[in-house]
Amino acid sequence: MKFNDFLNDQLKNKELKKEYDKLTPEYEIISAIIKARNEKGLTQSELAKTIGTDQARISKLEKGTLNPSLDFLKRIADGLGQELHISFIPKQS
Repeated sequence: MKFNDFLNDQLKNKELKKEYDKLTPEYEIISAIIKARNEKGLTQSELAKTIGTDQARISKLEKGTLNPSLDFLKRIADGLGQELHISFIPKQS
C-alpha cells in the first residue's frame, strides 16, 4: 500500500482528520522551506550559515520540532532569495 493511499484511508476517521488538519499550516511552511532550499541547491548547513544560525536549528525546523518566530521565517526567506507571505483563507465547511 502506498503512503498516500494509507493516509487517505486513515483520514476517513473524523477525529484523526481534525487533528491532522490542525497541522496543515506547519506542514505547508516546512514543505515550502525544504522545496526552496533544494531548488537553490543548498544544504541545511549552507542555509544556516547564510542566515547566521546553526544547522541544528534548520534541521529542527524541517522536522517540525521547532516553532519558529516570524523574524526567523523572514530570515530564512531572505536567505533563500524569497519573500515571506502569510495569508488568511476562509475555512471550508
